[in-house]
Amino acid sequence: MRIAVVIERIEAWRGGSEISTMQFVRHLAARGCEVTVITASRGSPAPGMRIHHVAVRSPLRARRTAVFARKVAAHLRRESFDVVHAVTPIAGADVYQPRGGLLAETERQNLAMRTTTATRGLKRLSNTLNGKQRIMSRLERTLLTRQPPPMVVAVSQYVGRQLTEHYGLSAPHVRVIFNAVEFEPAPEDQRQEDAQRIRDQFRVGPDELLLLLVGHNFRLKGVGALIAAMATLQARDVPVTVLIVGRDNPIRFRRQAVAAGLGNRVIFTGPTQRIRAFYHAADALVHPTYYDPCSRVVLEALCAGLPCITTAFNGAAEVMTEGHQGYVIDSPDNTAALADRIARLADPVHRAACATAAEQLREQLSMKRQVDEWLTLYRDMIDGNHRP
Repeated sequence: MRIAVVIERIEAWRGGSEISTMQFVRHLAARGCEVTVITASRGSPAPGMRIHHVAVRSPLRARRTAVFARKVAAHLRRESFDVVHAVTPIAGADVYQPRGGLLAETERQNLAMRTTTATRGLKRLSNTLNGKQRIMSRLERTLLTRQPPPMVVAVSQYVGRQLTEHYGLSAPHVRVIFNAVEFEPAPEDQRQEDAQRIRDQFRVGPDELLLLLVGHNFRLKGVGALIAAMATLQARDVPVTVLIVGRDNPIRFRRQAVAAGLGNRVIFTGPTQRIRAFYHAADALVHPTYYDPCSRVVLEALCAGLPCITTAFNGAAEVMTEGHQGYVIDSPDNTAALADRIARLADPVHRAACATAAEQLREQLSMKRQVDEWLTLYRDMIDGNHRP
């Protein structure tokens, strides 16, 4: 089976979509598929990964994206693949998988985060001036409004509903293949060693309630909402410390924490290459996001046995049962609900039960399950059952 996977950039440091694609390609290759990654990235991001490099040279990001899309479309007309699987929207795709969510929904939720007419107006202006965003939105719209449309694979039911809302798409042109992660549980002695090292490094006592938030866009991931909830808990004499892992600028959120009297309890660690150690050290993951199609961080944390609190704006919430692996609140702006759910997880007995329930999701969230579903779809498409 010859599969082309199209993604503009595939460097792992860029985030979850790129990491997920790399892992997915490795698993496809291990199952006997001949996979070619068509990308503007240089070199192979993993040993043995087959790369077709698309040269795009321009100082303008928008121009690079437009050139990439044009060159890929031309390349696909010359080559023969059984299935063209596009993560970046391009003409010629048989399957489109918006791993990072629909661009139309991303724009809407970014506007929804702005609480005043003035800030929403500024964001709209910023979107208008963002050339790359305009190009990407146009490419997605062109692909999803063509007749017939491609098969669109959503990483969650949440994204599937957005396809209907924004583009009027539904079955048979939409299928949900729930997101997955690679996870190999660490031995118990390694978990304990990691926990002690991280807590010692950041001066968090072994009996203190330690939360973890991971993300590279602090505003989008609800850091402000978490700090507000922690202030409520402090007033109720429920002491909590949070480690915030990511590469965003923390200045405005540090100021918020200091103003709330939480200066020593809100710790920005910067980015890390040892995220598993942070999972082992924390008591719970808090991810009060304004928009996540299906957060890898939440799925990894669940596999690590970490109770999670997230929002209804996260497709990963679909795998959770309320009060079992953690909690799902209606909105990150509902800081009273967020504080209440954190306080519930302060109970060690309840927290341990949630951790056990979280670990039981590993098989359901495995890459093996996801690749099985993708191979079934590919075979159906090759046999003509779902070819657009």
